Amino acid sequence: MMFAQCTRKYASSVLLIALLCCILSPPAQASKSSEDIRCKCICPPYRNISGHIYNKNVSQKDCNCLHVVEPMPVPGNDVEAYCLLCECKYEERSTTTIKVIIIIYLSVVGALLLYMAFLVLVDPLIRKPDAYTQPLHNEEENEDARSLAAAPTPSGARANTVLERVEGAQQRWKRQVQEQRKTVFDRHKMLS
Repeated sequence: MMFAQCTRKYASSVLLIALLCCILSPPAQASKSSEDIRCKCICPPYRNISGHIYNKNVSQKDCNCLHVVEPMPVPGNDVEAYCLLCECKYEERSTTTIKVIIIIYLSVVGALLLYMAFLVLVDPLIRKPDAYTQPLHNEEENEDARSLAAAPTPSGARANTVLERVEGAQQRWKRQVQEQRKTVFDRHKMLS
């Protein structure tokens, strides 16, 4: 039942993402929008005029200094010499492609976040305890109980404080290291 609820939630989120894709993507157009095309003219310094970059949304055939550079910084008789120095490039981009790529990226990130939420919240409820790891956990709990019983506890204090747990774990680790040293150095046996 829990799995069916997760599947419905996942399906509804995928449906929501698909709906957003349909709404956000613009319809196919025969002509480019004004944001997709531009003419960029880079004009270096000329006499006492500093260099400047001019951008204008014009067609490819009008991509030249005379149509893009406005206002013209030089008087009428120097316009031709100034325009010869300018380098104009026609640039074209597809904002629709950019939007689609961003939507795909956000969809993947959203799916990964949903999967992470599933793993954190639902997976522990569904997963059954493993028969192999259960005895190991019981063994560790028994060692904790033995180390806490052997250690004197002050009256009125809780037996399971964080500091005592850490000290118990440290003692267990020290015993394990000692056993390993005996095994390796005294008995000359290696772990297999």
